[in-house]
Amino acid sequence: MSRRSLLRALGAGAAGATLAGCGVPAAFVEPGDRAGHDSSATDPTLHFANWPLYIDTDDEDESERPTLDAFSKRTGISVTYTEEINDNDEFFGKISPALMNHQQTGRDLIVISDWMAARFVRLGWVQEMDRAKQPNVAKYLDPQLRTPAFDEGRRHSVPWQSGITGIAYNRKKLGREIRSTGDLWADDLRGRVTLLSGLDESFALLMQGNGVDITRWTADDFHTMCEQVEKRVRSKHIRRFTGNDYIKDLATGDVLACQAYSGDVIQLQADNPDIEFVVPEEGAELWAESLMIPNLARHKRNAEKLVDHYYKPEVAAELAAWVNYVCPVPAARDVLASAKDEETAALAEDPLIFPDDAMRERLAIARDITSEERMDFAKKWNGIVGL
Repeated sequence: MSRRSLLRALGAGAAGATLAGCGVPAAFVEPGDRAGHDSSATDPTLHFANWPLYIDTDDEDESERPTLDAFSKRTGISVTYTEEINDNDEFFGKISPALMNHQQTGRDLIVISDWMAARFVRLGWVQEMDRAKQPNVAKYLDPQLRTPAFDEGRRHSVPWQSGITGIAYNRKKLGREIRSTGDLWADDLRGRVTLLSGLDESFALLMQGNGVDITRWTADDFHTMCEQVEKRVRSKHIRRFTGNDYIKDLATGDVLACQAYSGDVIQLQADNPDIEFVVPEEGAELWAESLMIPNLARHKRNAEKLVDHYYKPEVAAELAAWVNYVCPVPAARDVLASAKDEETAALAEDPLIFPDDAMRERLAIARDITSEERMDFAKKWNGIVGL
């Protein structure tokens, strides 16, 4: 199950947009009403909700999670870990009734994509973390991820993992390099290109192909991008829009180039070294999926400790070696580089896990779609995609 892009119907996206906007003002929770009684001192437990396949597991026993088990052993805090988040909108629908009605969710820590995290921050549904009690986060968080537009100073969120939305292609079958987003529209790729179906996953890279600064894109930029995509759909240049099934299309050769996520391509390259990932010359989107503490969480202090645990470079390195996404702790690179295992040590040199300076210059975090924009933009985009 994709952690990043499952097909979403307009109904799910629009429902979230309505709730997040002015239509339901009662949904907003004032700062003074977000904290609940913290039982951390007397109850050493924690409920952590995450996506499937998004934490390291033991090779012999998949029920064991080495980095999480090490935290419990060191702190005495028992963690109930659930892989219950399969889609951002679906999870929003699951816990929003409790949050909007000022009730506990039963979860102390969740991981959601930043565009959804922006919605939670706007609604006042998550608590600020105490950075004074998170020295590793304060010291080691990637500077490029510290100041997203939706959460100034990352007060309410901490990246769990990060990634890049760029272009993947089969260089051997295509017979040439792809260097820019514009290269996708060459005649020899007609009918052999796919784009991601999710609005939040797709728009930034396509706008960057037009030279747009995605940190401050406008409605005009959005509509220009949509017109271009619509034209390429009509001409059958774009084969289809996908969730994570682009992986199969690229692996079988049905598609020669596609919009893709960096972490997925690392896995594809293990089976097919002809698959390449490109951060286009015009730029690519840097994104994160972030840890957040919901309102009224009963174990806030325990949750803050767990977040800080994963920002120890040695722990971040162990997690990065397993999930293969962009590590939000650059200091973990030196830990991996010193590994005795050659395959593990090689990960320190992979720019899709630790982007080099040249790549970082082409990466940007897109401003999120506001609640006022979302319904109209989703309707427009989903009409093109066919959702």
